[in-house]
Amino acid sequence: MAAELVRGQNHPLSRNRIEIRISADAPVVAGATLADENGRVRGADGVAHPGAPTLPGIEVSRQAAAEHRLAVDLDAMPETVHRVSVLIALPAVPGAPLRFGALAAPRAAVTGLDGTDVAGYTLTGLDAESAVVALELYRRQAAWKIRAVGQGYAEGLTGLLTDQGLPQAAELARGIEEAVARGLARSVPARTADTDRSRRTAASVTGPDLPGTAPATGSPYDVQAPGGSASRPAPSDAPVDTEPTSDDHGRLTASGGPGVPAAATSSGGPIDYTHPKRRQASRPPAPEATAPADGPAPPVAGDAVGWSMDERLYNQVWGMFEDLARSTAACRSAVDFAESRMEKELDQVLSDPRSRLGSAGDAAREAAQDRQAQLVDQARAAFDRDLAQLTAESEVVEPALPPAYARWDNPVWHGYRVPTETPMAIRLGDLHLPESEPLCIPMLVRLPLERGLWIDSGVPDGSLFEEAVELRPLALQTAVALAARLLAVHPAGEFGVQVIDPAGAGASAFAPLTGAGVLDAPPAMGAAGVAGVLGRLTERVDLVQMAVRGGASDALPPGLDTSRQLLIVNDFPHGFDDRAVTQLRYLADEGPDAGVHLLLVADREDAAAYGPLLDPLWRSLMRLTPVPDDHLADPWVGHAWTYEPCLVPPGSQVLQRVLAQVATARTKRM
Repeated sequence: MAAELVRGQNHPLSRNRIEIRISADAPVVAGATLADENGRVRGADGVAHPGAPTLPGIEVSRQAAAEHRLAVDLDAMPETVHRVSVLIALPAVPGAPLRFGALAAPRAAVTGLDGTDVAGYTLTGLDAESAVVALELYRRQAAWKIRAVGQGYAEGLTGLLTDQGLPQAAELARGIEEAVARGLARSVPARTADTDRSRRTAASVTGPDLPGTAPATGSPYDVQAPGGSASRPAPSDAPVDTEPTSDDHGRLTASGGPGVPAAATSSGGPIDYTHPKRRQASRPPAPEATAPADGPAPPVAGDAVGWSMDERLYNQVWGMFEDLARSTAACRSAVDFAESRMEKELDQVLSDPRSRLGSAGDAAREAAQDRQAQLVDQARAAFDRDLAQLTAESEVVEPALPPAYARWDNPVWHGYRVPTETPMAIRLGDLHLPESEPLCIPMLVRLPLERGLWIDSGVPDGSLFEEAVELRPLALQTAVALAARLLAVHPAGEFGVQVIDPAGAGASAFAPLTGAGVLDAPPAMGAAGVAGVLGRLTERVDLVQMAVRGGASDALPPGLDTSRQLLIVNDFPHGFDDRAVTQLRYLADEGPDAGVHLLLVADREDAAAYGPLLDPLWRSLMRLTPVPDDHLADPWVGHAWTYEPCLVPPGSQVLQRVLAQVATARTKRM
């Protein structure tokens, strides 16, 4: 999924041969500068422009145009080049716009050679500037990354090139303008408004479950809500498993900055390119709450698109998830940018013997440090405002959640009744970031589950637990809580639970399920029990697959239970022979489509003897942990989110009461 960048944000590049596409509403000049590790361009031969369009590793357009494609081969870049700055400028010719503020915001997009989108950046907030550094490609630890810069210059190309360290910036700028004037007659006409990429909804943030479309004059983050109000986009995917190995988690995508002026459309209407969370809410306040006239409207539960309250709450929670991810990324990126800017300024001071020593050098260093502190303070103040808004929204949304989305300590469980319809999603736990504690975002996953679940009972890296045996009871407790929730949110008789416990080690942990009588059969023990359960479920999957492929779904055997099944496996691979392992892998891969879901409670180290044979099994399951662990990543930014399971509060009887109602409803249905 392509990352939507904002100013100051960086993103890793997974490929070294790319295209950079520039889009604008009027012909613009596109170019690039090649700089050393200090960000300085040594001379005019380090600038690619219409008069000299080809340099080692990069080629730019030979004329001004509304559309540009810059070809970049980072493998061909000289070793002395550590930074490639992509610039755009308005041509200094009669009839051309004098400033970017008179146009809709231009857009820069990075794609692979096959057209696959990598990252995009809409250059909002431009006003009097006539030249701007759009993007920056830079080396970091032998890898290349991209940063959205958006640094504009009212002095045009002369000011931009001067800031790049070129000694003859004015002469080079005049040479570029002359080359542009000669080729401007061949420029590509400006695009019409209905083909402007910066005015359409980003496909990567509009999910298949809610195919909303944005109004022509909206932010690329928006979808059109019923009644015409803008809202957050629908979620595109669930959190993904990851093993964080990079130090750049959370600096990939972020929300935009405040105070971005609106541009004008061809029909005269304004376009607001500000991220939705930086705009003042347009909906009226709720009758029971008021807000200052110049502040955002008070949060309201269910204030999102959707045909039902459950769907609106689901989309609202995912919107909060995205907002927190992007706001945190913006803060982290701004702090990183402030530090890199200070380092650059200090390097410039130290590189000049005249300013290195004495009071002038001290003053320059203090000024650089003051600017860095000011930028950091501004970024953190903006993040604190976002966090306060999200916290207020969470305080309203959390009590309004239905049982499927609610924590076990939510009062909604005290009024629980067995549902007549399956909800659209279920809560698997909570997610939070270090900067946002104690704010937690519910981790909602769509039903039916597309992947099995794995409760990891192994000792996490850096854990205080000395032995894995201390985690096993917590892992089983987490599995029982999830199984009880799945039973509780499905209509009576439409969801069953089976347990494989080869050694009987989980008898006490499974007591709430066995005591309530909600299991389809007693926990299977021993090799014979393992083989019997796996054989029956494998046969069921085979029959369903054959019926579906043959177009005879109604021809299933009369005695076949067609309700969805959850198989809980404890202490894997204890009690499993090679045949049983093969059957388990088959159920993990093919079971979800046939209504059989897997919940594995295991320590991966216990199965180390199988080597890489079981790697596909672990990858096919969503890994959860019984203790807080930062192993999940969001689908927008890639932050390392800390996951915490939803467990029943100590001493609470809510689980027993809920399971008793489930058992009663199952008995009546029989």
